[in-house]
Amino acid sequence: MTAATKTKTDLDQLCINTIRTLSLDAVQKANSGHPGLPLGMAPAAYVLWTKFLRHNPKNPKWFGRDRFLLSAGHGSMLLYSLLHLTGYDLPLEQLKRFRQLHSMTPGHPENLLTPGVEVTTGPLGQGFANGVGMGIAREHLAAKFNKRGFPIVDNYIYCICSDGDLMEGVSYESASLAGHLKLGSLIYLYDDNQITIDGSTDLAFTEDRTKRFEAAGWHVLEVSDGNDLKAIENAIRAAQRIKDKPKLIRVKTIIGFGMPMQGTSKAHSDAPGEEAVRQTKRNLGWPENKHFYIPKEALTHFRSAVRNGARMEKEWNATVTKYERTFPGVGAAFREIRFHALPEGWERTLPKFDGVEAKATRAYSGDVINAVADAIPQMIGGSADLKPSNNTYINSSGDIQAGAYQNRNIHYGIREHAMGSAMNGMSLFGSVVPFGGTFQTFSDYMRPAIRLAALSHIQVIYVFTHDSIGLGEDGPTHQSVEHLAALRAIPNLAVIRPCDAHEVREAWRAALKRTNAPTSLALSRQKVDLIDRKKFADAKGLHKGAYVLAEAEGKSGKAASPKLIIIATGSEVGLAMKARERLIADGIPTRAVSMPCWEFFDAQSQTYKDEVLPPRVTARLSIEAGVSLGWSKYIGANGDALAVDRFGASAPAEDVFRDYGFTVENAVRKAMKLVNRE
Repeated sequence: MTAATKTKTDLDQLCINTIRTLSLDAVQKANSGHPGLPLGMAPAAYVLWTKFLRHNPKNPKWFGRDRFLLSAGHGSMLLYSLLHLTGYDLPLEQLKRFRQLHSMTPGHPENLLTPGVEVTTGPLGQGFANGVGMGIAREHLAAKFNKRGFPIVDNYIYCICSDGDLMEGVSYESASLAGHLKLGSLIYLYDDNQITIDGSTDLAFTEDRTKRFEAAGWHVLEVSDGNDLKAIENAIRAAQRIKDKPKLIRVKTIIGFGMPMQGTSKAHSDAPGEEAVRQTKRNLGWPENKHFYIPKEALTHFRSAVRNGARMEKEWNATVTKYERTFPGVGAAFREIRFHALPEGWERTLPKFDGVEAKATRAYSGDVINAVADAIPQMIGGSADLKPSNNTYINSSGDIQAGAYQNRNIHYGIREHAMGSAMNGMSLFGSVVPFGGTFQTFSDYMRPAIRLAALSHIQVIYVFTHDSIGLGEDGPTHQSVEHLAALRAIPNLAVIRPCDAHEVREAWRAALKRTNAPTSLALSRQKVDLIDRKKFADAKGLHKGAYVLAEAEGKSGKAASPKLIIIATGSEVGLAMKARERLIADGIPTRAVSMPCWEFFDAQSQTYKDEVLPPRVTARLSIEAGVSLGWSKYIGANGDALAVDRFGASAPAEDVFRDYGFTVENAVRKAMKLVNRE
């Protein structure tokens, strides 16, 4: 070994141990955290970040960057250390406030809190599947925009994943999809330390991971020593040369490397204690009594990322400028989607639905998708093997397959969880608006991904059809009953249940304009009654969450002060309107309120809320074919709910609705009891 080589090797080791000890000190100071992964994977992360990752610390959202995902989010201090060292806006003080209130360094990475964090991870397997979505978005955009000599979309998606990630079912689902689609931009580094919280992975995880991934269409490489920097570098270079498969690099590491308890489950999580920290630093040749110590040589080396990142972005911008001059039409389109702008005039393509026939709201939703899809090329969507049922197919496009990435229809297969997580990855990659469909009852299969979309404040649109017992013959296993309440319980998720074609149009308008949060559309299988919008209120009231659809009237047909308010959503609005007519005929001035979105209504001023639901009118009846949970907020202590507080039944939809009391007669009977109680 030459003196120059030895000096470089010494600097590499100094940098790696800087990552390790920063992570260790932060965990110990917080008295909480996971030191095992940062200490074991520091060499692999160091090689990746200093030799391969294209990024600009001073512009974390530069579109041309590679994406780095820490799927094993419990090892967050590895990422925070790298971000601080390479020059992101993450001061050392924030590392010292790891896991503390209002810090930029939460226990698991959050994309909104920390510059350079691409995705919110922690629930294992999610980051793995997010990367698959990013890979789909990357290949789609590359196929649409790259021209000979202009590889303007040329990103790699790197991910560090753990044994725990690979155990989670969502990783199986998404790995299978990635292999099928031949997503060559994916390079995943698997922290193969064979330890989990309970002990050795031999307790529950003994399959051959190499064969599993190879069977799924991945190329698997192995690094037998996680401290061998040259072997890690060679493996990543080899992975980059393989263009037609996703890659998994098994890096054999020792969890908690250097700690007294290295290689055991005790190194996985929790603060090791002051004495163990001192001993670890001794083992690493580090000053024992220096905390959060960053040697000047190491920081200088890491901070070269700032200069290199600025250069790479400048070169990329110059290429894009030349591209836009050479291809002005497609260049303008690329600029538009890069800055997340919907095309001018897209709202004019929304269908008017004048004089349409009665259909299910899922069918109207499909009409909207196909009316606006050509005007909004960013829209990319699919279904978890329910395309004909969900009506999510863009008719003017083909299917995304390996070699046909320019298309816009994704066949996720029967993989709801992977679909939800992949859509999060697409949205976070940027420049696409993902939507995906399944039966509403199967939202349970993808709930962790929905929750993370809401937590991450990203635009994802869920097309949940077959939204009630109106599904009919498939019975209670497939009939959504509690799901509206469960979805409404997720903060920052808007759940919209439109009642007719016009509300479906407005629901899609709202979802497409809602760029900082996810939206769930709850759509019927059965036909819905047509609302005469020339006679009754405009469906644009949907954007306020609830609105007076039909005002109270006396027997003479003249407007009257309401004695009763019926509030309904979705397919039950038609029932509410019929009950209103009967009640008015019986001398009860009744107001009908359509409430398609609780979240939008809750955001309105109290003045508006009181206009729609006057406090003096306490006789209120809600009608919704779902559980009654939550309706008390709107119907009050004196109100009643026509709801489904038990599971459904297998029968034709009209029979189930009748058996469960969703009839005009029963609605009127319940309403009269409320009025008579006044």
